[in-house]
Amino acid sequence: MLTAPAAPATPVATPALPGVPASAARPPLPDAPPPVWVPIAALGVLATIAVLAPLLAPYDPARQFDLIALANAPPSADHPLGTDPFARDLLSRAVYAARVSLGVGVLAALVAVTIGAAWGAAAGAAGRRVDTLMMRLVDVALGVPRVLLLLVIVALWGSLPAPALAVVLGSVSWLGTSRLVRAQVRAAHARDFALAARALGASPLRVLLRHVAPHAVGTLVVSGSAIFGDVIALEAGLSFLGLGVRPPEPSWGSMIMDGAPVLLEAPWTAAVAIACVVTTVLAASTLGDALRDRLDPRERERA
Repeated sequence: MLTAPAAPATPVATPALPGVPASAARPPLPDAPPPVWVPIAALGVLATIAVLAPLLAPYDPARQFDLIALANAPPSADHPLGTDPFARDLLSRAVYAARVSLGVGVLAALVAVTIGAAWGAAAGAAGRRVDTLMMRLVDVALGVPRVLLLLVIVALWGSLPAPALAVVLGSVSWLGTSRLVRAQVRAAHARDFALAARALGASPLRVLLRHVAPHAVGTLVVSGSAIFGDVIALEAGLSFLGLGVRPPEPSWGSMIMDGAPVLLEAPWTAAVAIACVVTTVLAASTLGDALRDRLDPRERERA
């Protein structure tokens, strides 16, 4: 008995859920990680400007021109970014302020990452009681408002030079890093390579430094980038309040403070420093996100 050939199979469309558009039923595509070269280029340009400040600044940043004729002068050929209320060239001050502000941010980030890595690694490698005690101290410190603590320290200390201010900022910015490093160390200690090293007779210090610590490098890089941007904003805020870098040494925060009273009449007096702070903080934040996406294996698998 002859049978009719079977009709070619055709894909059957999956019906969409009632009330849900067909496009919404598809799984969303993963977001592309932010490009690394954009924040690196921005920070590289700012760092180059800071290093070459003596060559790029047309005038001494503390030099005052005619206070009557050139106070709050708009941009011109002689002063490409204008002058501030004290008749000082804004381009020269912004260039030298980049050296001060970026130097404070880098030094503070190094101090914070160093303290946080040491504390977190010690807590993660120690026993349960020591670990609990150390992390409870971190929790207590996190409960204290950092800005309030900085205001008290700076007010009691008085006038702080830029390096001392960077150390103070770094000394209050390591708490989050310690928690991240502690989690990384505890997770690495439970993996097979750490167990094998201990079984072969390696000392706890060798296991920590040789086998466990490399797994926290990515965390430290991302945390340092975030701390750098955070410290730039903190230093600008303290200098704006007159508690950070003291005049006549220029910083972006003090430039904003000088231009704030005449911001409506002469917006260029503060706009330059505001743009520098915003650019630096955004570049540091974007770089941290990009590095996290590339250094975190879970993010790579998800992408």
